[in-house]
Amino acid sequence: MKNVKILWADDEIDHLKLHILFLEGKGHIVTTANNGDDAIELAKKQNFDIIFLDENMPGLSGLETLSQIKSQYPSIPVVMITKSEEEDIMDEAIGSKIADYLIKPVNPKQILLTIKKNVDTKRLITQKTTLAYQTEFNKLGLMINETSTIEGWKQVYKKLVYWELELERSNDKTMDEILKYQKEEANNSYIRFIKKNYLSWFNNHDTPLLSTNIIKEKVLPLLNENNQVFFIVIDNFRYDQWKTVQPIIREYYELDEDNLYTGILPTATQFARNAIFAGMTPYEISIKYPELWLNDDEEGAKNQYEEKLLELQLAENNIDTEFYFEKIFNNKNGKKIVENLANILQYKFVVLVYNFIDMLSHSRTEMEMIKELSKDESAYRSLTQTWFEHSALLDLMKKLSEKKVKIVLTTDHGTIRVDNPIKVLGDKSITKNLRYKQGKRLNYKQKQVFEVTNPKLAGLPASHLSSRYIFAQNKDFFAYPNNYNYYVKYYKDTFQHGGMSLEEMLLPIITLSSKST
Repeated sequence: MKNVKILWADDEIDHLKLHILFLEGKGHIVTTANNGDDAIELAKKQNFDIIFLDENMPGLSGLETLSQIKSQYPSIPVVMITKSEEEDIMDEAIGSKIADYLIKPVNPKQILLTIKKNVDTKRLITQKTTLAYQTEFNKLGLMINETSTIEGWKQVYKKLVYWELELERSNDKTMDEILKYQKEEANNSYIRFIKKNYLSWFNNHDTPLLSTNIIKEKVLPLLNENNQVFFIVIDNFRYDQWKTVQPIIREYYELDEDNLYTGILPTATQFARNAIFAGMTPYEISIKYPELWLNDDEEGAKNQYEEKLLELQLAENNIDTEFYFEKIFNNKNGKKIVENLANILQYKFVVLVYNFIDMLSHSRTEMEMIKELSKDESAYRSLTQTWFEHSALLDLMKKLSEKKVKIVLTTDHGTIRVDNPIKVLGDKSITKNLRYKQGKRLNYKQKQVFEVTNPKLAGLPASHLSSRYIFAQNKDFFAYPNNYNYYVKYYKDTFQHGGMSLEEMLLPIITLSSKST
């Protein structure tokens, strides 16, 4: 532990000589004061790592001194030392954000332990977290190499996200490159797994939980048990973003389930979300309900029939209930949902789609300020958390926590920060998405993509008889040779979706029950 600068204020400071000598013998620097006013003045003049305050000083009391110090220096840990264990005194001290408290008489070792806990904790946690990940690195490497099932890949991805968040909290940058390497290794192995198994899933061969069956598997059973259900879809909501907001939601809800499902390809809204609400593949929608499907090359909003598709899925599954359906594009719309909640609660089934994160992802590409605010995955998560903490969605969830409702929270696809351009050629009719292309005459290097030459086998419609799909892998993105340098510079280091990666395809689906009910 480094030499800690300590301020100790006590009206009987002379009686604490042995304690001070003990701390100085450990290399710490102790400055003393025998009243609150002097302690405040000293705090203004020097930078202290920790402050000890006697609760019962004449003149300015310990609590009053604490309040003034915290108002000016909120990050300095303050430890209250008191003779009294009276509840109201401790409540006031804790409410003023003390770091710790000790009951007199204290011994030097108690003081030393308190210093270690409140000053050295971050370093100790960082050290422990780093060592734990180093130990886990080889085990995780074996998992990545040996995983051969989708359930195994869900566990791998959960572990990677866990360590990413743990190392981020510890603020240790020494492991960043190692974790980045392991994530890329995992993505490359996962992509090989998808290439080998994906098409078989559409022939009912060991089909995992996909976009097409999450309503049937996760929502309809709750409705059949006569629950009132809110199905909330946050567009473009990655698993790591869910883990960032999970502690906030946990204050109000029990997590009946914290699961992942596999998003279909392309991992783009017009395919994935239509598949969710229809309960069938895009190909099946285009054949069964051609009037409700628009191909990439057709004019019009590609997700305008989601409510109708959901109505048809419910009827197909003999669910005879009216439902409420709303898409929320901004906080104003979100507030209207909260204000109208009494009316909405008359419906047994409520479906809400929130578009903020997807808009944030697109804004980051187009606006330099947003790009600066979300410069990497950590900042992107932080921005998501900030949005959620101040969102109408959280206001809604707080109100719903007082009701006897079930919430199924999920997303339609994730996103990945791209950095490696791949050249692809095609005519004017091919799709504009950076992570997948559909068209008649596509020219590309076969090893660089996942190609689907017969779209029907992947549950996908084809705009033309000779159409095929190609999907970008890991952090790749497609770029045209024309004006190549401008194109690459504009899109490199942006968050995109539509292709193949753990981040885009393995998606959170969580069932929540109110704690209050």
